[in-house]
Amino acid sequence: MKIVVIDGQGGSLGRALVEGVKGLKGCEIYAVGTNSIATSAMLKSGADFGATGENPVVVNCRDADIIAGPIGIIAADSLLGEITEKMAAAVAKSNAAKVLIPVSRCSVTVAGVRDMPMGELIKIAVEKIKTLAHSR
Repeated sequence: MKIVVIDGQGGSLGRALVEGVKGLKGCEIYAVGTNSIATSAMLKSGADFGATGENPVVVNCRDADIIAGPIGIIAADSLLGEITEKMAAAVAKSNAAKVLIPVSRCSVTVAGVRDMPMGELIKIAVEKIKTLAHSR
């Protein structure tokens, strides 16, 4: 099973996701950063593979089973402009299950989602990824 974690900025959200799901039996974790700092943070936290930039996002979304990251990875120009149109389209078009975390810096607001500490949101996302990984 291929789990693709996409993050930008400093990679702290992606790092926490990788830490939460590393070691899942039969899963490989691909850390794809929009910048080298984010990729490095995710690799240091235990990702199996890592790459940086637009093309790695596009290529790795093609055959991903699960894609995880901030909700902004589906919106061009989010994450302070780090998400390109091609990146957003690749994530949105992928057949992978998507586990997206609502983050205010992503310029996307989801109505009905209550404010929660980032740690709690990540914990919920990790549990969802584990459930998806076991069901596939």
